[in-house]
Amino acid sequence: MSETHDVIFLFDVDNTLLDNDRMKSDLGKHVEATFGEGANDRLWALYEEERAKHGYADFLGTLERFRLEHLHDPRALLLANWVMDYPFIERLYPDALGVVRHVRQWGLPVILTDGDGVFQPHKLERAGLWTAFDGHVLNYIHKEEELDSVRRAYPSRHYVLIDDKLKLLNAVKSAWGNAVTTVFPRQGHYANDPDSLADQGPADIEVDRIADLMEHDFSALSPA
Repeated sequence: MSETHDVIFLFDVDNTLLDNDRMKSDLGKHVEATFGEGANDRLWALYEEERAKHGYADFLGTLERFRLEHLHDPRALLLANWVMDYPFIERLYPDALGVVRHVRQWGLPVILTDGDGVFQPHKLERAGLWTAFDGHVLNYIHKEEELDSVRRAYPSRHYVLIDDKLKLLNAVKSAWGNAVTTVFPRQGHYANDPDSLADQGPADIEVDRIADLMEHDFSALSPA
């Protein structure tokens, strides 16, 4: 049976610890420069189709479909290498790893992310996150539907969930009630999209940047 912790900090990755919007922008510019006008729009159209089909961001599936549309262009083969070799560690938000170290004073940091089983773990390793979290990683398709699995894997008296999607934070708050403290960093396009924020109640804690949590004291969550 897994050890029960007093407090577990559940960290999202994309646009919470890592500027995924910046990575996607860099990729789009590279595709447009390599394959010409309209290639960027086509890439992201395929990306949205794959996400609708699988329920998560499938970068590798998107790249394969893009390759098939450019089957006789050898540069399409190198596009996958560009993505896999991307310097994700350079896209960590300032003090993101400092926040992970900071919260260790009160509990165990765990990654709770969505994504496929190949590219997402690769991204975590390239960004240094796998090591920073000592391998404490949970990766699901829809993490809000796996809350029982989260509690079985990491039982705890209290959870702190840090995520850039307010709707997801509120869904988990509705399910776990006072057993979770929700933290909303206003980073990335979801966190600043009026449609994503519409009809959503506030998180327990809201910060402008993940680095702001360096100044936050979570001792009230720990036993005296």
